[in-house]
Amino acid sequence: MPFQIHALPYTTFAPYFDMTQDALEHHAARRVTADAKPGYPCRVSLQDAEPGDELVLVNYEHQSGRSPYRASHAVFVRKGATQARPDPGAVPQVLQLRLLSLRGFDHKDMMIAADVIKGRDAAAQLKTMLSDPAVDYIHIHYAKPGCFAARVTRV
Repeated sequence: MPFQIHALPYTTFAPYFDMTQDALEHHAARRVTADAKPGYPCRVSLQDAEPGDELVLVNYEHQSGRSPYRASHAVFVRKGATQARPDPGAVPQVLQLRLLSLRGFDHKDMMIAADVIKGRDAAAQLKTMLSDPAVDYIHIHYAKPGCFAARVTRV
């Protein structure tokens, strides 16, 4: 089953980079500087930030459906990041290098499938999960910190 991984749009996060520290704190956001690689996976570029890159760490509602699974969590976004558009069936390296949690949801935003996998196995497992017609979309999370990484749909 062909799949497409979707990065978050930069426009959602661009205003944070112009905010003062007080304004960021009001939005429960933080300005951070990457000090290691890997360690700061950008949800827009779907790449690890380079040491010295400026990022914001902000709460993002990744599951906005009206279900018990409605959820938000912290995400890193790199300043000036270009939205990744991976080829269909491609899994970016930032995902391949990490332990991942895959969560399959139906058309009512109810979780109906889940697995924890090594990132290098993501392509095969995404295809398997999407072969179930009841799975409408998948959320990928970084398993150890539990943060949302990307959304996956059928092509």
